[in-house]
Amino acid sequence: MIKLRFAPSPTGLMHVGNARTALVNWLFAKKHGGQFILRFDDTDVARSRDEYAEAILQDMAWLGWTHDALFHQSKRLDLYRKAFEALKAAGRLYACYETPQELDFKRKRLLSLGQPPVYDRTALSLSDEDKARLEGEGRKPHWRFRLEHRAVTWQDLARGPLSYEGGALSDPILVREDGTFVYTFCSVVDDVDMNITHILRGNDHISNTAVQIQLLEALGADPSAIAFGHFPLLLGENGESLSKRLGSLSLQELRAQGLEPMAISSYLAHLGTRDEITPELALEPLIAHFDPTAFSANTPKFSPTDLERLSSKLVHKMPFDQVKERLASLGLSHMDEAFWLIARENLSKVEDIRDLWEICYGELSAQKREADAPYLLEALGCLPDGTWNEETWGQWTSTLKEATGRKGRELFLPLRWALTAQEHGPEMKKLLPLMGRDLVVKRLESAL
Repeated sequence: MIKLRFAPSPTGLMHVGNARTALVNWLFAKKHGGQFILRFDDTDVARSRDEYAEAILQDMAWLGWTHDALFHQSKRLDLYRKAFEALKAAGRLYACYETPQELDFKRKRLLSLGQPPVYDRTALSLSDEDKARLEGEGRKPHWRFRLEHRAVTWQDLARGPLSYEGGALSDPILVREDGTFVYTFCSVVDDVDMNITHILRGNDHISNTAVQIQLLEALGADPSAIAFGHFPLLLGENGESLSKRLGSLSLQELRAQGLEPMAISSYLAHLGTRDEITPELALEPLIAHFDPTAFSANTPKFSPTDLERLSSKLVHKMPFDQVKERLASLGLSHMDEAFWLIARENLSKVEDIRDLWEICYGELSAQKREADAPYLLEALGCLPDGTWNEETWGQWTSTLKEATGRKGRELFLPLRWALTAQEHGPEMKKLLPLMGRDLVVKRLESAL
C-alpha cells in the first residue's frame, strides 16, 4: 500500500507553502490508490496550539484534501521513548551539556573562521565525573544522534540521484534538555511505524533526509523502503520566505477573500512545473496529471494576483449545480440557472453575484434627475426589440447618439444612473441582457 503523510506543526496558520507540500503528497497518494495520513507534529508543547490544529483541519476540508488517518505525535510519546532507549543502548546517542548560548558562540566562531558550523562532538569526551559535575551545576543534558561520517545516497523522485556527506552535518539533537523529542526523531519513528512509502517535501529538507536515512538504519528499518522527493521551496511574490507564524498568505486569509478552493489547488499543483496553469473544476484532473518529475529546479514564486485571476476564470466556467448551495447560503436560493450562466462571466468571486442581483432586481434608491427626463424619454423610444445580448447596449447607444448628438459621459451616465442608481459598476453591455427589456422599461419610466 502506497502511504504518504503531511506532518504540519500546529504552531501557526497554514500558508500556501505548507499547502503546496500537503497537496503534492495528497495528489501522489490519490494517483496511486494509496493512503494520505495527516500527522500533527505537536511535541513542542510550548508553541503548539489546539486552535492551529483545528484551523489546519478546516483549511484542508475546505480544499477537499481528505485524509485517511489522523495522528497527534503528542499522544505517541511511549513509542518515542522506546526508540530513544534502543538508540542509546546501541551507542548512537550521547548526552551533551552545552547551553544554547555556548552553542551559539561556537557556531558564530566557526562561521567567522570560514568553517561550516558543525558540532565538534566535545560531549563525547566527557567522563562520568564531568557529567556528574555539570548536572550538579544544574545543567540537564540534551541528546545527540552520532552520525556516521560517510556518504548517504538516494534516488530522489524529483531531483534524481543525490548524495550527502555525513561528515558535513552536525550530530542532530533528538531530545531537548527538557526531555521533549524533536521533529526529526519523531518523524522517523512514525514513518517506520506507519509504513510510510514516500516522502515529498521542500528541498530545505535534503540534509534532513541524509540524517533520517541514518536514523532509519540505526532503528533497524530499511531506508530503501521509503522514496524521497524534494522540490524547490515556494517563495512570496518578492522572493520573501513564507512563515506560518506571521500568517503570510495563510489559507484562512485567502478563504476570507472569497477565492475558490479549486483555484488554489489548480495553482499550487501546476506552479513550478512545466505545465500550463489552468483552472480545474474538480480535483480528479489534477490527480490524473500529477507527475513529481514535472517540477522545475527553479524556485517558484507565489503571485496573489495570478491566483485571483485564476479564481475569476474558474468562476466564469462554474456550472450552476456547483454553486447552487452557495447561492442559497447568500440568500439567493431564488436565483435560477439562466441568470447564473449569464451573470458568472461578470464576476470575480461568487459572492459578487449578490450585488449584481440587487442591481438587476432590487429596489433602486436613485433620486430622479429632472434634467435627464427628456433624454430618458427619447431613450425609452429607442430601445431595441428582439432578443437582447451583449450587442444590445451598443445598438441602443448608437441609435441615441445619432438621434441626440450626445457622446461620452453625457450619453452613457444618465442611462446607467436611471437603470442601476450607480455612476460606476459592471459593464452595461453585460448588465442589459440580465435585466431584460421589461425591467429596463420599468426603470426608465420610473426615472422620468
